[in-house]
Amino acid sequence: MSDKETLAAYAAKAESYASLVSRKTPDGDLQAFLDAMPEGGRVLDLGCGPGNSARMMRDAGLEVDASDASPEMVAIAKERYAIDARLERFDDLTAQNLYDGIWANFSLLHAPRADMPRHLSAIHTALKTGGLLHLGLKTGDIEERDEAGRFYVYYSEDELRRLLQEANFKFNSIRHGEMVGLVRGPEPFMIVTANA
Repeated sequence: MSDKETLAAYAAKAESYASLVSRKTPDGDLQAFLDAMPEGGRVLDLGCGPGNSARMMRDAGLEVDASDASPEMVAIAKERYAIDARLERFDDLTAQNLYDGIWANFSLLHAPRADMPRHLSAIHTALKTGGLLHLGLKTGDIEERDEAGRFYVYYSEDELRRLLQEANFKFNSIRHGEMVGLVRGPEPFMIVTANA
């Protein structure tokens, strides 16, 4: 993610966002991801934000890499949770056959639609054979900026299934829901898992 306006919005609201998403125990989606990992497995929190999920992965005994394009989020991850997060954009993912799981929870929705095939291909390459991708996205078919200036791409289930298939993923599961964001009321989302 390299959109300057989105990065500026996260810089301005870093502490508020960290408070919004932070929790002490894994939710159902993160717990399912943890349960699917081998003991001591290596995972990547791609777009880790303030590092709260990466902290819970680490505390569950996993070897955790974490990255985010926002310097402010990387700083919070390091200071609040002692996560050695890297300042990286999605295009910086060059690992091959390294991860048992990649957690991309509402991060790739900031990437332009045209870039999604490239990012999914890089994720597939970074995962070990059979490795698990967790992907959280907003549901719809538009691209827009929210009231804070953050750029979002919304996906339909059919489009996402096609993109995953084209990137050689095996579709695993999908869950639909609604959530309140940083500046908006409830919006529809989907949580998808797929295997490399």
